[in-house]
Amino acid sequence: MQSGGFALIFALDALTGALFLLTAFGVVGTRQVLASLQLFILQSLLLAASAILLGIALDSPHLLAVAAITLATKTFLIPWLLRRTVSVEVYRTREIERVLNVPTSLLVAAVLVVVAYVVASPMVGAVALPFTRINLPLGLAAIFLGAFTVVVRREAVPQLLGLLAVENGVFFAGIAIVSLPVIAELAAAVDVPVVALVVGLLTRSIHQRLGTTAVGRLAALREP
Repeated sequence: MQSGGFALIFALDALTGALFLLTAFGVVGTRQVLASLQLFILQSLLLAASAILLGIALDSPHLLAVAAITLATKTFLIPWLLRRTVSVEVYRTREIERVLNVPTSLLVAAVLVVVAYVVASPMVGAVALPFTRINLPLGLAAIFLGAFTVVVRREAVPQLLGLLAVENGVFFAGIAIVSLPVIAELAAAVDVPVVALVVGLLTRSIHQRLGTTAVGRLAALREP
């Protein structure tokens, strides 16, 4: 690829990465379950866009296949499963069950991003691939923010979306380090929807029994 085209793809990937990180912040800060789901869909679209850009730049059909699988599973299949299995009332209710308030959560998230860049710096120097300095620190930051989302949320669906955001971060960083075999993404394409289906069904059961999806209320499901 000519240097001008490569520079353009590099700039587009940087823009995609910045938006990808913003969606991770959005998942941390949003109060609504539906908004969290929409941000996850947008984040998955950006992950697919980055895979397409890297696939074109590196002439990798594997990355293009990863992008196609990501679009099929994370922007269509998983949201469809969650909408079909989780009660509609869950999406209409504000997600207020959280450990920290929004300003504090965003402040901690900003610190985690700085930590991610510090941790990623030696790895970026060691790998020395062209897109690593964009995707690796941003992917690592998304992993940290996704894990933080799981910790601060007390609702089942937002916690699941936090776990899925962690998986998105892993792939966002991974596509810049190695050309992922299609089989790796196919494995995730099978496992992740199954997890989403199981959590969706459990969430429906919890909501029907308790009128809430707060995971802290699971003790109430014990037999008397």
